Amino acid sequence: MTIERPAAPVPALRHRGISTTRDVDALTLLTVYLVLLLAVPSNITITALGSLGRPALLWGVVLFVFWAASRLQQHDDLGLPVRQPVRFAFALLVVVALVSFAAALLRGQPADQVSPAMTALVRLVSWGGVLLLAVDGLTTMHDITRLVRRIAIGVGLLAALGIAQALTGQPIVDFWTQIPGLSGPDDLGLGERGGVVRSAGTAIHPLEYATALNAALPLVIAVAVSNGFRRGAASARSSILWWLPAALVAASAIVGVSRSAIIGFALASLAMIPMLPRRYRLIVVIGGGSLAAGIIVAVPGLLGTTMSLFTGAGDDPSTQSRISGLDRLTDFVSPSPLIGTGFGTFLPRYFIFDDQWVLMTVELGLLGVLAFAGIFAAAIWSALRARRLSREEDVSLLGYSLAVSLLVVAVLFVFFDGLSFPISAGMLFLLAGLCGATLTIGTADAAAERVASVHRTAADPDDEGL
Repeated sequence: MTIERPAAPVPALRHRGISTTRDVDALTLLTVYLVLLLAVPSNITITALGSLGRPALLWGVVLFVFWAASRLQQHDDLGLPVRQPVRFAFALLVVVALVSFAAALLRGQPADQVSPAMTALVRLVSWGGVLLLAVDGLTTMHDITRLVRRIAIGVGLLAALGIAQALTGQPIVDFWTQIPGLSGPDDLGLGERGGVVRSAGTAIHPLEYATALNAALPLVIAVAVSNGFRRGAASARSSILWWLPAALVAASAIVGVSRSAIIGFALASLAMIPMLPRRYRLIVVIGGGSLAAGIIVAVPGLLGTTMSLFTGAGDDPSTQSRISGLDRLTDFVSPSPLIGTGFGTFLPRYFIFDDQWVLMTVELGLLGVLAFAGIFAAAIWSALRARRLSREEDVSLLGYSLAVSLLVVAVLFVFFDGLSFPISAGMLFLLAGLCGATLTIGTADAAAERVASVHRTAADPDDEGL
């Protein structure tokens, strides 16, 4: 005898409510990860653990263990199986990385390359913990929007820190090196270009800082437009407060003295314009223009330095380095074009590729770069698919903003090796996991709509032929 599932998957409706109370849940664990990722400087480590001692990295491994244990104990009670292409794409990347790692060891590696390769695999596990727990652990729209609001707040605070660094010329977060058991360099990421301070927040490099801010900017704008994804009328005060993180990110991009920051900010901002209510568009444009003008007037030399980044790009050393790197790409790829030299084995002493896509081609070959691109494609598809499946405005807005965020990361990874930097890498896999979680919500909404349609038809048979 076979037992059929009920025609109406009532548990699917739970995706629109609040998750059941648990001692430890995915939202709490991912919030801790977000705090460690953004609040603790990227180059601060637990001294006894060396390069593996970054708090966010270790917590990501904990998330992977928690996810694996949860999957082993999980009972299929949702009645709503959802195929997750993001999970599949990440699994492909892991398989290619393991095959490439095994092949690299069989070929023989210098002693100083084995440890970075092992560390790279641990980083993959950590990123996997973040992505997989977000995909499978955030099962309600309530949980997802709460995490998105926390991302907006965290990024706003990070942008405020960068602005303070630019104004004072001080790192401000150097107190971390004074904590017993922690270690890090004295220089915590501050730089200078054209006489203007290049702030980095808690990141190792200004490019990592700009990528984190601009990757989250579409979500920050979505939170502001929706008043924190809260239903009902919003007070004027709360609406303004939710726009504050967006203004801080915009100001940080302007004072960042970085082509990548400006390009990422422009891409994220322009792509989000269609999602702004018409009554907001002119206000946002005028407000943004006024903010930019005020900052340019307040910071002497900022306009000239920023303009020279684009007018003198052809003579810029970083641009020349990227171009010369493309010329040498075939020399490094030809020994192993399919699976590469091994993830994490291509050290700076060989060459510095300021392009994650090129570096991925060298380390993991053609298969690896395709798998890596597959994560972006799967995440963007999942977010847009959720938008098409659901009739709810919050899912539509969230799906679109997540797709834009992944697009921004993909573009900015052309300008630096983003996976080598903890914040930019962690943000990528957190956003990709949110795309998968949103697909689950969109699928649940579509299932609930089908059930409601069947019930309406049963209650009013005259409408069946309409």
